[in-house]
Amino acid sequence: MTARAKVHVLLIGCGNMGYALAVGWLTGAEAVDVHVVEPAATLRERAASAGAMTSVELIAVSTLPAPDVVVLAVKPQQMDAVLPDVRRFVDNGALVISVAAGVGLGRMEAALGTRACLIRCMPNTPVAIGAGMMVCVANGQVSPDRRALAQRLLSATGRVCLIEDETLMDAVTAVSGSGPAYVFHMIDCLERSGIAQGLPADLARELALQTVYGAGRLARDSDADPATLRRQVTSPNGTTAAALAELMGDAGIDPVIARAVAAARRRSVELGDG
Repeated sequence: MTARAKVHVLLIGCGNMGYALAVGWLTGAEAVDVHVVEPAATLRERAASAGAMTSVELIAVSTLPAPDVVVLAVKPQQMDAVLPDVRRFVDNGALVISVAAGVGLGRMEAALGTRACLIRCMPNTPVAIGAGMMVCVANGQVSPDRRALAQRLLSATGRVCLIEDETLMDAVTAVSGSGPAYVFHMIDCLERSGIAQGLPADLARELALQTVYGAGRLARDSDADPATLRRQVTSPNGTTAAALAELMGDAGIDPVIARAVAAARRRSVELGDG
């Protein structure tokens, strides 16, 4: 089998998300060179310690080999300042991948040109431990080979799904982008409820953490859907049934989650419009 050529990645921005991506590439199976552009000294030093080349400013990259992929991991409000400086890499054929929330393909094309190869991604925070969820949408200039390259690169931090309809990205944000916060809140609720029922605080936390972790793994690895798994652990008239009568009632968690996801989607649309 012919070895793949090394991929040269230019990563602009190395906060928590950018750093998680860089570490995934530098420790993964793909042969990747990573050059980080990051003005903050502490973040730049962290990237260098992981094995990345670093620069303070984008202009310093001009003396290096042209990147195959440019990854934009800056804050959404910084994109308009960064995109014009990325144009030269696009003109040399680089694929641009953005993980900036709410920044659509049209906004990037307006700065980089309609011939630019662009992929917009919505990651979530578990990418930091290689267990993230990344949903991507590409513009019409991205070839199948480049889609495959992007999927290989992004898979270093978790699972990757590619969609065709960019309008779904607001719903993706509401479910998986914001979703970890919902789960963290549930863990917190379980912990506090356990303490209220007399459990020591450290035990209540361990029970809440391991239960959510184990249930998530079981749901991930099982051939059964979540509703079937729920029924399998619910004995008639048992303790779980008593709890589910509260959770699944008219005032239970179902409508609350539905309203929460809808609210997050609405806010995602508003931020994108802004």
